[in-house]
Amino acid sequence: MTTPVEHPKKQAKRLRADLATAGFDIPHSLALELIAHQSGAKDWNTLAAATNRRIGPGVPVLRVMSVDVALPFYVGYLGFRLDWAHRFEPGSPRYAQVSRSGATLHLSEHHGDGSPNGVVWFPVADVGGLQRELHARPDPPMRPGVDTDAPGGPTLEVIDPYGNVLRFAQTPPG
Repeated sequence: MTTPVEHPKKQAKRLRADLATAGFDIPHSLALELIAHQSGAKDWNTLAAATNRRIGPGVPVLRVMSVDVALPFYVGYLGFRLDWAHRFEPGSPRYAQVSRSGATLHLSEHHGDGSPNGVVWFPVADVGGLQRELHARPDPPMRPGVDTDAPGGPTLEVIDPYGNVLRFAQTPPG
């Protein structure tokens, strides 16, 4: 897995290589300092410390009683893909990850993970396009409408087989 500070280090390496091609050899430490300044940091140590404190996006964990029952809804109907599924041993609860267009969800059969009837809100660029896509599925489990007066923008809401609510909202530009 890539640690957060590796990206600026790769930029510094690329900067050194580009400058060397142009006939300018600079030490790696100077390249790091230049990248830090371009990023708005006082120096390399400040940038490295700030980069390592960043928190990535969270991943909602939705409680499902059976991953096998949930997957046709998430993969077949909503168009997510199954990234992976895990169980510690035969007969133990399964845990799976599904994703679509940068959105990631975890589906868990584990008793302590989440509770049924959770809600996840997704920003989308074209809620009408998503609605048309879902309606075009063969034998769709539901034909959701779009609430044009929803507080987060026009919103399409679907409910999975275990009562978890997924809200897809088209946020206003800007």
